[in-house]
Amino acid sequence: MNLDYLIGQKVGVSTLLRERARGSRAIIFDACQMTSKRRVAVKILPRTLLTPLAAELVHQEAEAAAILSHPNIATIHEVGETEDFIFVAMQLVTGPSLIDYLTMARKHVIPSKRFLPVKETVKIIIQVLGALDYAHRLDIVHRDIKPTNILIDVQVRRPIILDFGIAPTTCAFEGNSSMITGTPPYMAPEQILNKPVDRRADIYATGVMLFEMLVTNLPLPQCSTADEVSRMRLDLKEGLFHKKPSEINLSLHCEMDQIVFKALSHDPWERYANCDEFITELKAYQARHLRTQPEQAPM
Repeated sequence: MNLDYLIGQKVGVSTLLRERARGSRAIIFDACQMTSKRRVAVKILPRTLLTPLAAELVHQEAEAAAILSHPNIATIHEVGETEDFIFVAMQLVTGPSLIDYLTMARKHVIPSKRFLPVKETVKIIIQVLGALDYAHRLDIVHRDIKPTNILIDVQVRRPIILDFGIAPTTCAFEGNSSMITGTPPYMAPEQILNKPVDRRADIYATGVMLFEMLVTNLPLPQCSTADEVSRMRLDLKEGLFHKKPSEINLSLHCEMDQIVFKALSHDPWERYANCDEFITELKAYQARHLRTQPEQAPM
């Protein structure tokens, strides 16, 4: 997927400057909007890598997500398309992703340092849930919450959620007549079964992400692919994770186990009904168990 010919060219109202990052179906460029003197990120999604249904969905949903205005959600400035690709110009966030922090923690030479600070982890998840709650109240569900979609802005030290409205394209595939969206390790069971999803799918994914941040490596059964995780999730249900967070990270109180596993309930009706309920539980845990811990950076 070589789109170097676009550098220096105008896409919508943005001039592409350099490639910033790439995934399996999209390339992100640093760009500049000369009319507003604003630096932006432009995600290019070539039509050759998308199903027709995915291409239609991303345009519709990115336009819908453009109404979102929240300090923890990357703002979408422009959505457009050409014969060759769909593009989304969005807020340029400078900073590492949560997966970067997790990867560095896993490599620490001291085993006891291979965990992210619990106090900072809970603080980040509360902010993510606050942003999701705002979006859910506007009937917008992300459907692909995961550490790579959360950046920590180095300027203001807060998490920023990426890809609202873009998830159906970047991770969708078309079957006979249906389309599944999501990233397997974080997908709720109803997503795997291609059933209708609502805000509780985002709550499930955030629960997986919280679990991963607390223990660094999810205690999953031995498997070789993400798709196998999906199949085991349906087979094992509540028994998918064979250890509790507090059994891996000894700095955690067992109350955190209850919080995490409620978010990860196989039945969506047994999860938190909304993000605000999830936030309330985490704030109560903060007050009871984290008040005396010093503030730390994620690493």
